[in-house]
Amino acid sequence: MAKLYIALVGLPARGKSLMAERLLEGLSADGLRVKVFNNGDLRRAELGARSAAPEFYSPENELGRQRRELIAEKNMQLAREFLDQGGQVAILDATNGSRARRQRLEELLNDAPLLYIECINNDPELLETSIRRKAKLSEFSHLSLDEAIRSFRQRIEYYEQIFVPLGEERCFVRVETLDNRIVDECACSDVPFYLQIRDILISDWIRNLFLVRHSESEFNIQRRIGGNAPLTPRGQKQAQALADHFREISIPFIFTSTRLRSAMTAAPLLKDHPDSIMIALPEFDEISAGVCDGMSYEEIRRAMPEEYAARSDNKYTYVYPDGEGYVTLRDRVSRGFRKALFISGAAPGTIIIGHQAINRMILSLFMYRRSGAVPYIYVPQNEYFHIVATHRKKLLELVSFTPDASF
Repeated sequence: MAKLYIALVGLPARGKSLMAERLLEGLSADGLRVKVFNNGDLRRAELGARSAAPEFYSPENELGRQRRELIAEKNMQLAREFLDQGGQVAILDATNGSRARRQRLEELLNDAPLLYIECINNDPELLETSIRRKAKLSEFSHLSLDEAIRSFRQRIEYYEQIFVPLGEERCFVRVETLDNRIVDECACSDVPFYLQIRDILISDWIRNLFLVRHSESEFNIQRRIGGNAPLTPRGQKQAQALADHFREISIPFIFTSTRLRSAMTAAPLLKDHPDSIMIALPEFDEISAGVCDGMSYEEIRRAMPEEYAARSDNKYTYVYPDGEGYVTLRDRVSRGFRKALFISGAAPGTIIIGHQAINRMILSLFMYRRSGAVPYIYVPQNEYFHIVATHRKKLLELVSFTPDASF
């Protein structure tokens, strides 16, 4: 029976644990016996809060280094026992940043092939968000949020002093975790399950994404584009109906645009889910209409007939003067979408409250539509799109959250 060790590599807050969960879920779905061995979990269980202090990770702290190595070697032994007892894939989730640590992995785990996977993400905004999320772990509960953030940043700085990227190892893959992109690999022919693993590494991993268009705004009923209009009374009822629909559904993360109508749609949801984290991403702001912002299409037709005709001729490639078009919108929306996926990680449910054009661009990532058809994708205000995506499953369904069509 084929067996494999996977050792994750990477600085803290780069997506290693998320990658470990994806590998566990994906390979288990292929019928393999898989288990994750997380050094941090073992450290917290055995050493408690004293191991949370940044000084524990200082290269100058010899006692701390010895304790970290003991934790690592204990997890290696547990992983080896798992394979000895019928397991097939043991995933070692740790920084594994020094060559000395990786040499020790190779010495102790010599009974099956060893594949290294390095997680890379140097986006400063995502790193900051990941650090803030890590700072809310229970091991920092005795600190204020600002103190916990400073502590974790110092831990990262200590790790950076000893970190050496993969390159000399026999079998490895380096993955950019924001885009799920393999940037380098040196795979051996004797690595089992490698094709499945590589497919998991490059796949979007969405457990439950709920893609919602903001509720009816004042500009919607006036047929005006852009702006920052509030919701209408009917729009507020729609937002409440949305919240009622999701009242018993776990939604740890809610992403909105920076526009008022998106935030107002989220407000009732946050009231029912006070522990949810709401993040406003400018990448989800509605398409910029430039000089046409705030105008109705009838006003554009009368005042700017050439622009009106150009937009009618090819809605996808048309760009508003001093503004955007669908063709220029793709990159920023795609980036915002990937940021939302990275930040929400393995959350059981994530809501994005976007705008019509924004949601069309997100949906185009999952719908097989030619580019010219994207501006015509149906995006209602009383229904949402439920999306699930792994390397084995793709689901996209339109779900109503209110029986009242007048909403």
